[in-house]
Amino acid sequence: QVQLVESGGGLVQAGGSLRLSCAVSGRTLSRYVMGWFRQAPGKEREFVAAITWSDGSTAYADSVKGRFTISRDNAKNTVYLQMNSLKPEDTAVYYCAADLRSQIATRFRAYDYWGRGTQVTVSS
Repeated sequence: QVQLVESGGGLVQAGGSLRLSCAVSGRTLSRYVMGWFRQAPGKEREFVAAITWSDGSTAYADSVKGRFTISRDNAKNTVYLQMNSLKPEDTAVYYCAADLRSQIATRFRAYDYWGRGTQVTVSS
């Protein structure tokens, strides 16, 4: 089993920054992929970013490239999503997820474990 707990969401003005954290516990994740997804009201859950736990390879959605950065701290078993230059369209519930395979996937159905999510609201 893997437990994921997100934190760091909140309300921020457009152009501001937030850093989300995902604390991971349970099974060893040295070969897994960690991802961030988001879901706005009335929309499907969409891929934001992912990172391989082993070598730190990353992938990003086009909509967040250059603004968001995913990283991990192996010693703390924590994954981060640094979000800069936030826009109102970034408003959503952000979810952390773990994929037990070793290659990055962008489909949410590929991920095996999910956190409960943290709300990010960007005001204009």
